[in-house]
Amino acid sequence: MSNWWRDAVIYQVYIRSFADGNGDGVGDVAGLRSRLPYLAALGVDALWLNPWYASPQVDAGYDVSDYRRLDPLFGTLEDARGLIADAHAHGLRLILDIVPNHTSDQHPWFQDALAASQGSESQGSGSQGSEARARYHFRPGRGVDGAEPPTDWPSIFGGPAWTRTVDADGKPGDWYLHLFAPEQPDLNWTNAEVRREFEDILRFWLDLGVDGFRIDVAHGLTKDPAFPDLAARAAGGMLDGVAADHPYFDRDTTLAIYEEWRRVADSYEGERVFVAEAWVADAARVARYLTPARLHTAFNFGLLGCPWDAAALRAEIDATLGVLAAVGAPATWVLSNHDVIRHATRYGRAKTSLADARRLYGTPVDHALGERRARAAMQLINALPGGTYVYQGEELGLPEVEDLPPSVWQDPNRRYADHDGPVRDGCRVPLPWSGDTAPFGFSPEGATAEPWLPQPQEWKDRTAAAEEQDPHSTLSHYRTLLRTRREWLDRGLGDGAAPEWLKAPADVLAFRRGEVVCYVNLSEAEVELPAGYRVLVASEPVDGALLPVDVAVWLVAE
Repeated sequence: MSNWWRDAVIYQVYIRSFADGNGDGVGDVAGLRSRLPYLAALGVDALWLNPWYASPQVDAGYDVSDYRRLDPLFGTLEDARGLIADAHAHGLRLILDIVPNHTSDQHPWFQDALAASQGSESQGSGSQGSEARARYHFRPGRGVDGAEPPTDWPSIFGGPAWTRTVDADGKPGDWYLHLFAPEQPDLNWTNAEVRREFEDILRFWLDLGVDGFRIDVAHGLTKDPAFPDLAARAAGGMLDGVAADHPYFDRDTTLAIYEEWRRVADSYEGERVFVAEAWVADAARVARYLTPARLHTAFNFGLLGCPWDAAALRAEIDATLGVLAAVGAPATWVLSNHDVIRHATRYGRAKTSLADARRLYGTPVDHALGERRARAAMQLINALPGGTYVYQGEELGLPEVEDLPPSVWQDPNRRYADHDGPVRDGCRVPLPWSGDTAPFGFSPEGATAEPWLPQPQEWKDRTAAAEEQDPHSTLSHYRTLLRTRREWLDRGLGDGAAPEWLKAPADVLAFRRGEVVCYVNLSEAEVELPAGYRVLVASEPVDGALLPVDVAVWLVAE
């Protein structure tokens, strides 16, 4: 299908939490392969896999030590080949996560850099010393004997973004940059060897048949060669938009890298694609990544951050579609992922934006309300132009697990008192597949290892097996919704023109796309539906001509 990526529904597989095939308590390729029929039946078009590369697993695989080998936790390269073939046989494309901003500190390149002596001449922008160090950002410190970090930049995970090395003679040496954990040193993208290496990594996996890449921290990569202090400017965390001319995020020089990558992808048959994780200031900044010579798609995080409010949602939809149309790019709608609080929990509180969810973490949640709104939100985004993402478990209505004891936390941002967000482990708890007790079919029968994060006992009612038997479950709704969307792609849904907004009561979103009319009731009272239409699919049962509160419906003419 031409331009499949413009309106694809893509399922995010957080592989360590999806399905455990060998009984060690960690999800793996074998487990994923066994569940491909489930994913095909769900009605998605492609899978995005979080990193499966060799890694010390300090940051759940986002600290890569070898980009051409699978971590033994997940399988072997032969298993990867089998998964690619099996996915394609089920009609599913496969998108890998690529991590270009940083490597693991155990990567051979960084080990070589640590072993290299501190030099007196710069080898490449912002790097001190030898050719090995020129692949990263090494800088002398400030203050007496260089004892202070080179800049005031903070790490996303808390603490400073610089760590000091120790020279061979045991004396303190230069500092290296890591916008995330100290075990994740940032690469120097002014270095030609770095650029060549990543083009070769892309080709390695494209040659094996993968269909594209999700680019981690796509708005990072290049840094201001002057290394200025942030001073009064906002630091800009991963979940916060940053202003233009930021010293390490959303810089113009990063865009040229993606022009090189696009030429690589375009040299392959089958429409291989990129999706950018770019937490930038607004939709207009996102559009810069999506010109025809750069990337294909980028997550539209503005909608994810919105409160459950009709005016806010409509404003974000209009802004996104307006700026993307100018560069000919499709929207890519997303409500949850492995870095944010699940939307079924966000929508279950009185304050419902992503910022509110981070601030109110651990406070009481109306789970029934949150799940009801989450289903309506899913129906809303699938009526909009463009593609959508499903984060594993949302099709089961899974909430955030906000009461994990600190003893089981594994998120590296837990280390620092100045980190202002919750740990991300709560959205990463292994999926429940079947049964009444943990591990709920996540691991094979008889496995003795417990899942790497504990599953709540109340999830026994949210297993895939239990929801398959309930025609009113969230899983049943997702299957019906995605099947219907696919059937109506040529009659108004999917890629195409912007919605035609219709006159509707206050706090109700109503629009037409082709033959399909979508209503979403975000008000506090039932609203009357237009006459002469029948219900195509609804997020909750709809009887008669009234649309209940927090319900979405697709209508077509009688």
